[in-house]
Amino acid sequence: MGILVAIEGLDGAGKNTIVQRIAAEAAARGVSLTTMAFPAYGRSIHADLAAEALHGEHGDVARSAYAMALLFALDRRDVRDALVRALAEHDVVLCDRYVASNAAYSAARLGQRHDGEVVTWVRDLEFGRFALPRPNHQLLLGVPPEVAMGRAEGRAAADASRAKDAYERDADLQTRVYRSYSDLAANSWISDWTVADGDEAVAKVLSLIAFRHGLG
Repeated sequence: MGILVAIEGLDGAGKNTIVQRIAAEAAARGVSLTTMAFPAYGRSIHADLAAEALHGEHGDVARSAYAMALLFALDRRDVRDALVRALAEHDVVLCDRYVASNAAYSAARLGQRHDGEVVTWVRDLEFGRFALPRPNHQLLLGVPPEVAMGRAEGRAAADASRAKDAYERDADLQTRVYRSYSDLAANSWISDWTVADGDEAVAKVLSLIAFRHGLG
């Protein structure tokens, strides 16, 4: 059975870059690794509905933290069986965002901490009712909100298809989300966490993989 590692962080923190770097390094060491990304925009109806809501469609859906969290949770539930199969077939499954993103954004929107009502609801819904596999480790990319938001701004300016959504445009929300992530990490929500960035982040995950599997 493989291990599940989730890479978390703000929009613009560089999650996809880190995931691809880890995947390449792991492959070079003979590690069987596959990746998954959430939300699965373009592949999941629930992810696409969430994206549309954050761009002003579907009435007042985006105003409800619970409605948005439910859509993102259903996005992961859609691929629960595929995720379980991937863990059976590979040494490592690396996720670009996972359940903690739902907890962090929901807590930030409602002004709650890691032990608040909405975080408990997310945990019970996704790991309980939907029976999603729990991560073995979670990595928070320690990129400050102002840096991540600057990257997201540049990305949107360079690619019209990646226009910022309501969450990305809200600087105050992004700051609160970063605090929520830090709160989850400090309290070892669901699993152990590492907070790192860049080369250190890659090295931390590769070290974990080697320790858990005894692989090069």
